[in-house]
Amino acid sequence: MQEKKEEDPQQVLNKVFEVGIDEVGKGAVFGPVFSAVVILTEKNKVTLKQFGVIDSKKLTPKKRELLLPKILLLSSDYGIGQSSVREIDQLGIRVATELSMIRALKKLKEKPTEIIIDGPLLLRPWKGIQKNVVSGDSKFTAIASASIVAKVTRDNLMERLEKKYSGYLIFKNKGYGTNEHFSIIKKNGLTSLHRKSFLKKSNLI
Repeated sequence: MQEKKEEDPQQVLNKVFEVGIDEVGKGAVFGPVFSAVVILTEKNKVTLKQFGVIDSKKLTPKKRELLLPKILLLSSDYGIGQSSVREIDQLGIRVATELSMIRALKKLKEKPTEIIIDGPLLLRPWKGIQKNVVSGDSKFTAIASASIVAKVTRDNLMERLEKKYSGYLIFKNKGYGTNEHFSIIKKNGLTSLHRKSFLKKSNLI
């Protein structure tokens, strides 16, 4: 009879915790890109699912706002990072998004050994195990939680920026390139927080 091989303590930890990471604002034409990482135990994953944690895009803004304090309370740890418009324009959106993810991960008390990232793209600067999952926010509660944290944080910033950049309906479009937003840009010009690298592709500048 074979002896049962003892599991490495780190492997045991990875089974206990789920570390999910997601970004918000990658496709916007205004404002920074945000990322969040959330660490959950199996027990708290179940609790958050019961509260209604799913992919942030499938929730109303009010529901996301209500879930945010529950996620922060039940997470073992979390981190939020962002990359500025200047970084997006200078480095490109992929590198800037990676920067925001690394910044979120650096906010954690301890470096996780394994992370689960929403989407197909590797987090190239990460020196650790990573798993990429397309539509991960509908498959992993930690990613869904991270998407809610990042979305609410970014939306709150957009609402505050509305006061400074009034006339662009930022509270409504959250910095995304809606037809209405594009027509306002054509009429009023660009602000310092518009992503010029994105808008060149749209032939708006």
